[in-house]
Amino acid sequence: MLTKIIREESIQEAKKYIEKSERFLILTHVAPDGDAMGSSLGLLHFLNEYGKDNVTVVVPSSYPSFYRWMPGAKEIIVHEKYTAYAEELIRDADVIFCLDFNEPRRVGKASAALLAAKGKKIMIDHHLDPAGFCRVTMSYPEISSTSEMIFRFICRMGLFDLINKQAAECIYTGMMTDTGAFTYNSNHPEIYTIISELIKKGIDKDLIYRRVYQVYSESRLQLMGYVLYEKMKVYPELKTALITLSQEELKRFHYTTGDTEGFVNLPLSIDGIELTAFIREDPDCVKISLRSVGDFPCNEFAIKYFNGGGHKNASGGEFYGSLPDAVAAFEKALQAFNPGKRIV
Repeated sequence: MLTKIIREESIQEAKKYIEKSERFLILTHVAPDGDAMGSSLGLLHFLNEYGKDNVTVVVPSSYPSFYRWMPGAKEIIVHEKYTAYAEELIRDADVIFCLDFNEPRRVGKASAALLAAKGKKIMIDHHLDPAGFCRVTMSYPEISSTSEMIFRFICRMGLFDLINKQAAECIYTGMMTDTGAFTYNSNHPEIYTIISELIKKGIDKDLIYRRVYQVYSESRLQLMGYVLYEKMKVYPELKTALITLSQEELKRFHYTTGDTEGFVNLPLSIDGIELTAFIREDPDCVKISLRSVGDFPCNEFAIKYFNGGGHKNASGGEFYGSLPDAVAAFEKALQAFNPGKRIV
């Protein structure tokens, strides 16, 4: 038995919209990760099983190649590639599910179409401080992933039997990736109750792990080696490690979307390191990813210094300037926040 975390009023209102509507649009955030993909595709398969055939998943930008195996991934519409078509779908939808993001800016250039859309918007998310742009908001930061939220939402509607193997594979993928293969934010026993139910649906969790974490290109492995040998800086007195990559370095290793996913976690294997940062130069800005263990609130760090947010032990932000300036800003912020003193 799972704890009833989601408000009953929200469940019933969303269920009513599902029952009475025909055209559904599922939208998630820029640079979709495993949880964004898992929650979106898991909901897609559930709605199809429920008898809703007009359901489309739109992502603002492309997703990593190691998620292409996921059932339904090949039918996803990428907004940056098919902008007019994606915005037409957003405009015409009766119901828009906003998954794994808490404010419109997180969908990038699709935000204007989202805000202008007349369809009923339903947010299902687990990030702090949800913006009030949706008719129904189900946002619970204490839940480990949005994919877990999708599972709970379906069960609370009394429709667990409509979670087929395809939906279960997607939901499990999202839960797995948003907890670092259940190595952080994953101590709640109900997570494993859910996993057991997903296994009963026929998923092969070991195969899913291999597809996501052990099937990479040769260039990605070379980039990982380069990062660890050449680009990692350790601040032992601050219990912190930093990795940086420039656009030139990414091009040298034939970077494709998703090649650096998980790099921020690598230095956490160093004894004594309790905060890690990965600063990557993108074409439009510098991206900052943060991970921590223990009590260091890297989401507060991201909010205060890098226009970001996220979870206590996993967060990120942005910096508008050069890569060297971003590193200098990080080091200055690090001294002020001082994780060496904060973490017990």
